[in-house]
Amino acid sequence: MTSLDRTRLAHHNYQIMKPYLVLALGVVSVAFAATFIRLAEAPPIVIATYRLSLASLALMPIVWFRAREELRKLSLRQIVLAVASGAFLALHFALWIASLSYTTVTSSVVLVTVSPIFVAVASYILFREKITRRIIFGIIVSIIGAVIIGYNSWQLGGTSLKGSILALLGAMAVAGYLLIGRSLRRHMGLLSYIFLTYTAAAVFLLITTFIQGASLAGYTGNTYLMFALLALIPQLLGHSALNWSLRYVPATMVTIAVLGEPVGATILAFFILNEVPKDVELVGGVLILAGIVIAFSKSTTTTAPPA
Repeated sequence: MTSLDRTRLAHHNYQIMKPYLVLALGVVSVAFAATFIRLAEAPPIVIATYRLSLASLALMPIVWFRAREELRKLSLRQIVLAVASGAFLALHFALWIASLSYTTVTSSVVLVTVSPIFVAVASYILFREKITRRIIFGIIVSIIGAVIIGYNSWQLGGTSLKGSILALLGAMAVAGYLLIGRSLRRHMGLLSYIFLTYTAAAVFLLITTFIQGASLAGYTGNTYLMFALLALIPQLLGHSALNWSLRYVPATMVTIAVLGEPVGATILAFFILNEVPKDVELVGGVLILAGIVIAFSKSTTTTAPPA
């Protein structure tokens, strides 16, 4: 084999692996979210507001040059649905980020990852999509894991239990975001969709921040840095990489790969926050993630990361 042939082979292999490398980048990026949030010394609603607002502002020039014509052609129904999707996304971030103030990173991130289960159940109820025995078994395994974590939180006291409940509610909220997004993305480009939903979510969060009387100013430089990193790495880089990979990688692979987020978040929390996961959290987490893998290992249901 000549050096030219080896170069061509290496390039060919890289093109095959590129989507999977981008997918891995997306999973690693979203895993940083929980740590950045814990390092930001601000109310949860303020953290959520900055995350979505900065992400929306960063998208504006890109959308102006690459998607403004599509935005102008959108129907009123599409715009209303995108705003509704943004409302669910805002609720998700408000609930999930708040949960990190009351429970561990492991419990919070694992519980919020059960969103595919809620999507599957809602799809059956709303759209009569088939639920196979495999999905039912996976749901049961995940529920057992959630009960184990929930029981542990109940034993630890009201604060930890509150965090677990907020994380589960956050998973329900992101399921609504995903269900609407599944419908819209069939006829709407990625840039148009994420710009409208992120912007709508940012507006809802800004209104909520003002209603609650929370301040958007007066924080430390480190906290503002965390705001920027949240918008850049988990939101723009992470979500964009995952959505891009959906075009080249089977949706099932993306769904299962996203389950690496709780693993990465737990590792980062251990090294950066000195937060050691409890044995019961690890057992419950493994069951939840195993249940989702079982349910979707032969499914085409798509999902996006909650973090």
